[in-house]
Formats: sequence, structure tokens, C-alpha cells
Amino acid sequence: MMSQKSPPNWILQHPAYERMKKLEVEDNEQVHVAFLAYMDLTEVRRWKEVSCVKSSELQLVLLEGKEKEESPVQTILPLPVHRSLTHKSIRQVLDRGFPMLLCAVASDSTMVYQRMTDGLVTPDPPAGPFQDVGRRKHRKRRQQQLS
Repeated sequence: MMSQKSPPNWILQHPAYERMKKLEVEDNEQVHVAFLAYMDLTEVRRWKEVSCVKSSELQLVLLEGKEKEESPVQTILPLPVHRSLTHKSIRQVLDRGFPMLLCAVASDSTMVYQRMTDGLVTPDPPAGPFQDVGRRKHRKRRQQQLS
């Protein structure tokens, strides 16, 4: 009987993963989630010019890329979902001068992207034919009850 060799792990042989390993970031888990985010951005979301860079201060792999050809460069900070983040580390990524996306990666490879900004940003108004009828009726009814 012949023993079957397990197939090689394609992730370890992927050129992007090899580039990330050459950045010499000691946290292998963070390198792995950075690779998963890289694959999501390039293969699923079709981002352009995605590259990996090392944050020496944070000892992390950051990604940089464009959502579309004419879009500005954005920095993506991929982290395992259980990893905590400090204001100082967010500040260091924001100080790179590009808009920032935090990419939280769960153990099942689910990813959630959160846009991070320097300061508070007011939300866009809801799109669509919405009316605030319910609140007005409630307010009128309440005013009548108080009278």
C-alpha cells in the first residue's frame, strides 16, 4: 500500500503570502489574516494595485490599494477579530495619510470592514422616499394628551 502525501498548502506558496512573510512580522496569525484580506480585496472585490507594507511601529502587515482605478489609495488594517486595538495604533495608521479601513477577520474567515476616520463624521441622510410620519403622529397625539 502506498502512502499518500498531503497536497502542499497553496497559501504558503502564493506570491503575496511569500511577500508578506519577507516583511518579517513576528505575528503569524496577523500575517495569515492579512493574506485572507488581500485575497478578498483582489479576487472577490476586485480592488486595484493592492500591496502589502510593514508597519514597523505596530509590527503588523498593512495593505494598501484602490477600490477602483480612479479611487484614492486606502490603507487596510487586517486583524483577527479577538485582537484589541488602541487609539495609539489607530492614530499611527491614520497618520500614514490615507483613508483607513479596519478589517476584522473571524476564525471562520468572515470579514467585516469598518471605515475609520480622523475625527467625527456625520452620517449621510437615508436614501429613498422616507417620511417621518410615525414620529409626527406620535408627537401630535402626545401634545393633545398633555393639553
